[in-house]
Amino acid sequence: MVIKTFLKEMLLPPAGPLLLALLGVALVKRRLVLGRTLILLGVAMIWLLATPVISNAIVDLTQHYPALDAGVHTDAAAIVILGGGGQRFYAPEYQGPAADPLLLERLAYGAFLARKTGLPILVTGFRIEATAMQDSLRQLFGIETRWIDDQAFDTFQNAQDAARLLAADGIHKVILVTHSTHMWRAVHEFAGAGLQVIPAPLGIRVDREAGIAPYLPSAAALLRSYSAVYELVGEPFRALLAWLHLRRHQNL
Repeated sequence: MVIKTFLKEMLLPPAGPLLLALLGVALVKRRLVLGRTLILLGVAMIWLLATPVISNAIVDLTQHYPALDAGVHTDAAAIVILGGGGQRFYAPEYQGPAADPLLLERLAYGAFLARKTGLPILVTGFRIEATAMQDSLRQLFGIETRWIDDQAFDTFQNAQDAARLLAADGIHKVILVTHSTHMWRAVHEFAGAGLQVIPAPLGIRVDREAGIAPYLPSAAALLRSYSAVYELVGEPFRALLAWLHLRRHQNL
C-alpha cells in the first residue's frame, strides 16, 4: 500500500518530470549532452502538462461516458460513491473529519442523485475517508448513509467491498458516482465484482476557455493532467493484472 502510493507520487507529474530534470542536473558535468537533454525534457513535460490545451486533450482520452440523465428511470437499487480526492482528518469548523474539494464534489453529486431517485447511498473509502464522507453527507446535505465501507484502499477494493455489502441486501445493480476521468476503470472493477453499473460521471470536461488562456500554464491544468495520466496508466495495468490472474474478484 505504502509502496504503491510512493511510486504513484514519484512517477506522475509533477514529481516524475522534476526527477528527470534533477537527474539531468546530476549528469550534466559528466555527460553534457545527455544531462542537458534530460533537463530540457523534464522542464518541457511540466510546462506542457500544465498547459490547458494539452491537459484537456489528455483528459478527453479518459472520458468514455456521458452525463447521467437523473430524470430517466433506472432499475438500480443503490448509489455508490467512491472515495478519492482527499479529506481533512479534523476540520475545526465541523469539529470532525471533512471532505476536501474533489471528494466533496462526488458527495454533492451523489446527494443530488439520491434526492432525484430516492435511492440509498453506499460510501466506500479508506478509514477516516469513509467517516468524512458519511459526516459530510449528513451535515451538509442532510442525507444518512446506509452502507459504509472504510477498508477500501483502491478501486479494486472499493468494488469488492461494495459488492459484498450490497449482496447481503440482494442488490446487484447500482448507480456509480466518481469523476469522469476515473469512471472507465471503476466500471470495469465493479463489473468484475459482479455488479451491474449505471455510470454517473461528474467533472465532465467541456470547452470553455478562449483567447490565450488555453496556452498559459496553470496549477489547475497540471492537476487535471495528473489525474488523467494516472488513469491512462491505471486501466491497462488493471487489465494486465486481471489477464495474468494476479488480481481476481470474488463474485458474489
